[in-house]
Amino acid sequence: MVAEENKSVWADSDSEESSSGTSSSRESEDEVQCLMADDTEKVFEFSNPEFTREDLVTALNEMVLEYKKLSTHSRKLRLKTKLRNEH
Repeated sequence: MVAEENKSVWADSDSEESSSGTSSSRESEDEVQCLMADDTEKVFEFSNPEFTREDLVTALNEMVLEYKKLSTHSRKLRLKTKLRNEH
């Protein structure tokens, strides 16, 4: 199961961000408000009895895979920016 295998991925990325000191709590609040401002997205209702454990695990696995893609893309952009700033 991908969800079980990737528990440490979330912990590692969280500790990297918090130790880097690049994100202030105010920036985080702004980001959360921005994400919450889009009411067009439906919220995944975990208490809905229509969803099985398998549905939830599948949704979590999809989120983990998307997170990995976004993290990789973010790292590439940071590297590209760093290389541009050095020249």
